[in-house]
Amino acid sequence: MKPSISVFFPCYNDAGTIAAMVIRALQTLREISDDYEVIVVNDASPDDALQILNELSCVLPPTFRIVSHEKNRGYGGVIRSGVAAATKEWVFYTDGDAQYDVRELKLLAEKISDDVDFINGWKIKRRDPAHRIWIGLAYQYFIKFIFDLKIRDVDCDFRLMRRAIFDVIELESNSGTITFELVKKAQDAGYRFAEMPVHHFYRQYGESQFFNFSRVGATLIRVFRWWWRLVVQQEAVKAYRAKRDTQIVAKRAG
Repeated sequence: MKPSISVFFPCYNDAGTIAAMVIRALQTLREISDDYEVIVVNDASPDDALQILNELSCVLPPTFRIVSHEKNRGYGGVIRSGVAAATKEWVFYTDGDAQYDVRELKLLAEKISDDVDFINGWKIKRRDPAHRIWIGLAYQYFIKFIFDLKIRDVDCDFRLMRRAIFDVIELESNSGTITFELVKKAQDAGYRFAEMPVHHFYRQYGESQFFNFSRVGATLIRVFRWWWRLVVQQEAVKAYRAKRDTQIVAKRAG
């Protein structure tokens, strides 16, 4: 049977690319699913993205929807809104800036099986300025190390996931830290991962919101807060439970 799929795109300063992303998503979904929807989460974008989306809604079927924030909620807030709006069995998202080809969703959909819950892309080659590539690589390996993440490319926002995952894990981040929060919580909850190589393209419209020194500094502070919560405190909880279980077994044996 063909899977039912919700696709959503975060949209902030993506007026030049978002319409093509929506059309390509609908074309792709018709090939791989009989039950689908496309959602764009407009995060109070200051360009004319909302006007373009409203025009699209006049000509596209009801399988296309817009979720619009009156105030900017950050990347994490957009991901949380997209997940909350999704209604199908599987949820896919990628950014609205067209640095990934949404048509490669077909590659991820081929991995769907009863033995897989979370399908993550990994960039075959990152197409960015050299400084962004080096910063991105350093950040990615640092995050993978401190959170003990098993996937190859935690920084690849090209993901297809079971909707049921979000009935178990709760996302809290309002910033870009939601990417590793999502992977870490899904991994710790025992969900099964698969990976697929995907292409990455040069940005043709707009500018990245993440790669400047002030944001990098703020992100590092958030990273260490999440490390304390998701690693240090969780290890303490595991140690306490192990000690408690050992004491219960000893009392029963005595």
